[in-house]
Amino acid sequence: MTEKKGLRRQDFRFAERLRVRWVEVDAQQIVFNGHYLSYFDTAASAYWRAMAMPYAETMAELGGDLFVRKSTLEYLGSARYDELLDVAIRCERIGNSSIQMRAAVFRGEQLLVHGELIYVFADGKTQSPKPVPLELRKLLEGFEAGESVVEVRLGPWSDLGPHARAIRQEVFVQEQQIPAEMEWDAADESCLHAVAFNRFGKALATGRLLEHVPGVAKVGRMAVLRNMRGSRVGREVLEALLQRGREMGYREIILHAQISAAGFYTRAGFVQRGPVFEEAGIGHVEMVRRL
Repeated sequence: MTEKKGLRRQDFRFAERLRVRWVEVDAQQIVFNGHYLSYFDTAASAYWRAMAMPYAETMAELGGDLFVRKSTLEYLGSARYDELLDVAIRCERIGNSSIQMRAAVFRGEQLLVHGELIYVFADGKTQSPKPVPLELRKLLEGFEAGESVVEVRLGPWSDLGPHARAIRQEVFVQEQQIPAEMEWDAADESCLHAVAFNRFGKALATGRLLEHVPGVAKVGRMAVLRNMRGSRVGREVLEALLQRGREMGYREIILHAQISAAGFYTRAGFVQRGPVFEEAGIGHVEMVRRL
C-alpha cells in the first residue's frame, strides 16, 4: 500500500469536491481541525452515492448499519477560506465485521490532511457486531477494482414498465406534482425504455427513446431518484439510449430538458435550441445532439 504521507489524488477512485465556508475557519484564518472529520463524513456519504447505493434503504435491507469505531487524523497542511478541496475516500480493508476506509484532503495535488475511518457493521438496534454481508463486500471490492456499479437494461414497456413507472411516479407525480394524466401516455407502449439497476437490483433511474421524425429520435421521461442525483446513474441511462439510437441509424437526438437539468445535458454534449418554454408548468428548453 502507498505510504500514507505519500498519498496522491490518483490513488483514489472517488473524491468529493467541497468549498471551505467562512464558518469553518478559526481565529488563525485556517480550517478548524475538527471540521476535517465533517469533511470526511460528507465525502463518505457521497462515496455510497457513487456506488449507486441508497444508504439508509440498503442498510435496512441488509439487516444492519455501519457505526464508527475509530477515527484518526494527521495534519500536514492547512486549508483556508473559499478554497476548493477534494476529499478522497477509498476502502482499504474489509474484515469480518469491520470496514477500514482511508480518507484524504487535497488542495489541487497537495495533500493537506489524511486519516483512517473504521466502521463496524452491526445490528441497528443493539449495535452488536455482525459479519459484513457478502453483497456489500462484493460491492466495495468491485467499486475499488474499477468495476461498473450500475446495469442499464433496455427493453419494451412490457418488461421494464413496472420499474420505470415506479421511478416516474415518485419523481414526476409525487415530487414535482405533475398531474398523473399528463405523465402517462400511449407512447410508453411503443417506445424503447431504459432502467438503471444497482448491484442490489434496485431500480434508480429511467428514460425512454422514440422516433420524433425520420432520422431524429427523442429522449424523454428521464428521471433519477432524489438520493441518486449527482451520481453517474442518470448519465449511464442517457448514454445507453444514445448508443441504441446510433445503432438504430438516427443521426440526431432531441429532448426537452427542465431548466434545472440543462447543465446535465450540456455536459453530455447537447446544445440548446430555441427559447425557454413551459411544459406542465415547468420551464424547459429544447436541446439537441448529433450522433
